[in-house]
Amino acid sequence: MERALSLLTYFTEEQPERRIAELVELSGLGQSTVSRLVGALESLGYLARDERTGLHRLGPRLVGLAGIALNQSPVFRASRQVAQNFAHETGLGANVAERQGDQMFYLCHFEGPRTQRSFTLTGRLAPLHATAMGKVLLSGLKGDEVEALIGPEYSSYTAHTLTTRKSLLKDLDEVRGRGYATEVEELALGRACLAVPVRDRSGDIVAALSVSGSLSALDLATRERELAGRAIEYADQVSSALGYLH
Repeated sequence: MERALSLLTYFTEEQPERRIAELVELSGLGQSTVSRLVGALESLGYLARDERTGLHRLGPRLVGLAGIALNQSPVFRASRQVAQNFAHETGLGANVAERQGDQMFYLCHFEGPRTQRSFTLTGRLAPLHATAMGKVLLSGLKGDEVEALIGPEYSSYTAHTLTTRKSLLKDLDEVRGRGYATEVEELALGRACLAVPVRDRSGDIVAALSVSGSLSALDLATRERELAGRAIEYADQVSSALGYLH
């Protein structure tokens, strides 16, 4: 079972379809073993085969399991409709994420009419230090905890990415002071994001809610305060649903 499930990890956003030969090469398993395991995964609905191309892709059973897993998350249940309303009001992208170890995990993403295309997928992981939501999630930690989590090396994604402990900690101090984080082309060129914290009953930051889009659509130079106020109002709705008393 472990070997069968390990084959699923080779299906990614960049490579959503695979041939048997590719799985053999990637896994190091024999051709007959991979063929048998893939057949078992197909029969269970975890993989599906395109009869025309012969390529395999992730199957519908995984979608059902993912839905069950998401619905077990109190943050997801409390934020899904709120984020959808936020996207509709602003016309931009609205996202909710929580921290998983040293990365952030997108719980949901909705697009407004001013969003050109989706750059975010539910279930996707992203770095903490290079995203507005990641900074919000880090802002609930102490400096030594941040350092232990991120480590000594900071991956650079653009020329604007924060790549030192000093610059990140300085940014986190600003996040704590003003109550929200911004990201301008730190993860992807041409993109910007503003994020605010979501708190649980104890007051701990358990998630982040953000509004995102192209530089021109977000227009932080003139709309930062306005968008921050709206984001905080929507995040407060989620926090209240989680038992946080303002």
